[in-house]
Amino acid sequence: MRFLLPFLLVPIALAQSLPVAKPKLLYVVILARHGVRSPTATNESLSQYAAEPWPDWGVAPGELTAHGAKLLGILGAWYRQWLARDGLVPATRCEAATNVYVRADVGQRTTASARALMQGIFPDCAIPADTAAGESDPLFHPVTAGLAHGDAGLAAAAVSGRIGDHPEALASTLDQAFLTLREILFGCAPGGPCAAEKQRGKQALLSLPASVAGTEDGLADIRGPLRTGSTLAENLLLEYADGKSGKDLGWGRLDESKLNEVLAIHTAYADLARRTQYLASVQGSNLLSHILRSLEQAVSGKTVSGALGKPADRLLLLVGHDTNISHVAGLLNLSWLIPGYQRDDTPPGGSLMFRLWQGPGAGYRVEILYLAQTLDQMRNASPLTPDSPPAIAPVFLPACAAAGPSPGCDWERFRQVVAQAVDSKYAGAP
Repeated sequence: MRFLLPFLLVPIALAQSLPVAKPKLLYVVILARHGVRSPTATNESLSQYAAEPWPDWGVAPGELTAHGAKLLGILGAWYRQWLARDGLVPATRCEAATNVYVRADVGQRTTASARALMQGIFPDCAIPADTAAGESDPLFHPVTAGLAHGDAGLAAAAVSGRIGDHPEALASTLDQAFLTLREILFGCAPGGPCAAEKQRGKQALLSLPASVAGTEDGLADIRGPLRTGSTLAENLLLEYADGKSGKDLGWGRLDESKLNEVLAIHTAYADLARRTQYLASVQGSNLLSHILRSLEQAVSGKTVSGALGKPADRLLLLVGHDTNISHVAGLLNLSWLIPGYQRDDTPPGGSLMFRLWQGPGAGYRVEILYLAQTLDQMRNASPLTPDSPPAIAPVFLPACAAAGPSPGCDWERFRQVVAQAVDSKYAGAP
């Protein structure tokens, strides 16, 4: 043994010096919300909820703003650096542009957002965004497009069951948020009387009747202070993210702290209206099914029915709405928290991402992330760099047991979990 020991140590030392094989990033799905837009309602219709006129946005209701397009260009440029670092695309040139599929919902704010993002990721490469023919895309709006139709009674029961059939009690769980919102809208002191709210033609939020009712399209309508307050809180978020100031920013009464308070109303409404399991199933199964099939196609390298893009694609960019992100998250029970926002918030330009990794062997894993620019990064149009990145939250898939040391969830387990979450009654061809 005395003479054999040196010979035994040589292969051990060599093994310790060999480089460790690393997983390879094979494919990425980015499910993105459009960028900063103007409110979808007119200033005239919103006037009843505020003491003073709302700001002029310079674009039609619901359209992407110039500042919103700039932010997406900044975010897209950062995506390029990030994806290049992991070897998915080259740091320069357009050669990878042929292996990208972009699908945007119909409408100005989504198609313009797709163009701005792709110009940031692939400058001057002229990658077109695919859009559906007609007024509604079944990928993003399966109910409106006629692909899916739920059961109105079941939808209303699903929502009511989460709140004990007491919709009138919802607002009271958010007392402080509604007081802060009233302070911003009407300039009233928190907790005190509010004469401005009682002027002719004005509407006090907390006096709105609350109800949950099934709709003709098989979904549920949550009426009352929570829904209206959610819309108004998001409009204030859009003002802040668009870089407005002075009277155009909450009439001079809005700051980041107050904004975060009132956003609790928006996220509470989104949780009920979008993440409730039945509503998420009706509205999100088709989209999630196509995301799964696209990942399956990337794993197999062969054409898979219902996949988006080609087997050789490396990147799938889907530009839709916060509703789409919430539906998919509700189906898979995904949650996240990024600094400056409420839990599970979906700010403009934010994305839910699925990153497919190929291991050193034959195995694959799926890593889920949520990514968004911070409020100040949006407000100030701050450059994004490796030292100053957007906020990124790793997202755990609860049904994926024993995730292991590598990122994400084992591919076979991920595929089973997602397939079980999709209701085939509401999923169809693209």
